Amino acid sequence: MTTKKHILSILVDNEPGVLSRIAGLFSGRGYNIDTLSVAQTMESTASRVIMETSGDDHIIEQIIKQLYKLINIITVVDLTQTKHVKRELALIKVHAKPEHRAEILRIVDIFRCRVVDVALDYYTIEISGNEEKLMAIMDLLTPMGIIETARTGSIALSREKSTKRT
Repeated sequence: MTTKKHILSILVDNEPGVLSRIAGLFSGRGYNIDTLSVAQTMESTASRVIMETSGDDHIIEQIIKQLYKLINIITVVDLTQTKHVKRELALIKVHAKPEHRAEILRIVDIFRCRVVDVALDYYTIEISGNEEKLMAIMDLLTPMGIIETARTGSIALSREKSTKRT
């Protein structure tokens, strides 16, 4: 069996300690969490946990079964098996020497991102997209001097099944 990344969408009760129990399940079994994003849903009583982890299909199946054994878990969906939309958000602080400012702004325009903070010696850029897009802009900005980055990790939602229109 081959190991691949899986995106799990976990709907949970919005209560203290739920995330700690999920993380404990992973650490206790030696599974790694590659990315993790958690936020309240439209209903204040529920939160959605989007988690990326790696493993073969058997390991992911075991993880899902173990998650369902935890209290406060409403649903678990492996989005990897469905059509889905996946994005990450990143903030990138880059040195903005006078000789590089125009080039940085061209890169920002090409990648359809935006400058959200400006100082005398740096720009902070906000970008969203897939992992490849984020890595591509970071590769282009690296020669100018990336000061620091912050990334959300993946967020994802399943796509609706298309309905045939007549």
